[in-house]
Amino acid sequence: MDTEQARRLSALYDEVLGGGRASAEPRPVVAESWQRSLAARVDPDLDAPPVVYGADRVAEVREAHPLNAVLPVLRQTLTSIADEASHIMIVTDAQGLVLWREGAADVRRQADRIALSEGAIWSESAIGTNGMGTALATDQPVQIHSAEHLVRRIHAWTCAAAPVHDPDTGKLIGAVDVSGPLRTVHPAMMALVTAAAHLAEGQLRVLMAAADEQLRARNMRHLMALGNEPGALLTPTGRVLAVQPLAWLPHRLEVPEGAERIQLGDGREAVVESLAEGYLLRIPGAVRRRTSLDLKLLGSGQPVATVNGRPIALTLRRAEVLALLMLHPAGLTAEQLMLQLYGDEGNPATVRAEMHRLRNVLGSGVLDTKPYRIIADVTGDVKVVRKALAARDLGTALDHYSGPLLVRSEAPALRAERDELDATLRAAVLESADADLLWQFAQTSTGAEDLEVYERLELALAADDPRRATARVRRLRLTEA
Repeated sequence: MDTEQARRLSALYDEVLGGGRASAEPRPVVAESWQRSLAARVDPDLDAPPVVYGADRVAEVREAHPLNAVLPVLRQTLTSIADEASHIMIVTDAQGLVLWREGAADVRRQADRIALSEGAIWSESAIGTNGMGTALATDQPVQIHSAEHLVRRIHAWTCAAAPVHDPDTGKLIGAVDVSGPLRTVHPAMMALVTAAAHLAEGQLRVLMAAADEQLRARNMRHLMALGNEPGALLTPTGRVLAVQPLAWLPHRLEVPEGAERIQLGDGREAVVESLAEGYLLRIPGAVRRRTSLDLKLLGSGQPVATVNGRPIALTLRRAEVLALLMLHPAGLTAEQLMLQLYGDEGNPATVRAEMHRLRNVLGSGVLDTKPYRIIADVTGDVKVVRKALAARDLGTALDHYSGPLLVRSEAPALRAERDELDATLRAAVLESADADLLWQFAQTSTGAEDLEVYERLELALAADDPRRATARVRRLRLTEA
């Protein structure tokens, strides 16, 4: 801002506030702010805003404020630029309380003279029109120059500020501001603080998603324990994190503090149960028919999903997704599925697209999306073998083990699961020293090339058992190979 423009704004200020005939009008955002400020009885000759908190109390408030978590992003975006441009970066809470102030030392000293510092209130009702207070009052980015400030003592300053919102509730939680002496004004400051506010909100959204996933993981057992009863898992603010069955609730529900029941808006009433974090919602007496899903994933044949008796041939990728969800009954996010399927080279968008196609193929009542999980009653060869091994029932395990899990899969998580299942079964069979179990294992693709299995068979089978000769021939072949 040049000196001439500042002089024009000062003249306009005197004309408007002096009550005489004005040659022009202030910008609408400024005129409206002046009206609000004067209605709040702000004196244009005020020296400074009230300082309501000392350093110790400010530190406590900062520690608990959500913007504390994204301060590094704001520093990286604003502070170095503010230093170079002889400005300061300021972060306030939703009431205009200055929580952080960083930047050029000489500008901080000048700011101290008008209490533009931590612990002071810079709302419109406290100090009139200013970048932070007006951004909070209008809930939009603003830039206030020189005599556009209502209080004369601030006319030597210019400031640009943008509001920041909670991504969970959408509520205003504070403002970010860049302020400096009039001579240092830069036209890019408005765009800069707006971008910084958006970056802060984006980072808060990432942190919220991580917290949601942790809450789901810790509390999904409560939802699964409902069995056939419809239910939902909610955050403390009423956002829906997981539901059963699919799509029967909006994105958010209003849960009054202490409420034991709430109306869902469609004639149904739900019971609210408070958890250590969030809520469990359920509809007593409502029972849903569960879909049945049986998965054939072992051996070299094509994987098959049978939904309510209807067999569906699966591509390898879809079989991998279902195998992972079966092994993680509490569910996985798109990002977690991506890592388990592709490692660090994956893309969550690819997973979401595949999940959309898979849900269409399988039909309703099989997969949920918050997070991705199987909600059908799932059975299958992998589950039977794992359960039988845990119970030391090797006969049942071998009856259902037709070979390695999805032998063609290169997904990191499934390779590890496949190796663990094969190794556990092999070790249990060898430890048993049972000739029949050893022979049965030797007929699988896993045991067919295992030299130690045939060495044990020769020792375990009776001399007149015809299988002994076969075992000896195979042992010799593997020895010579």
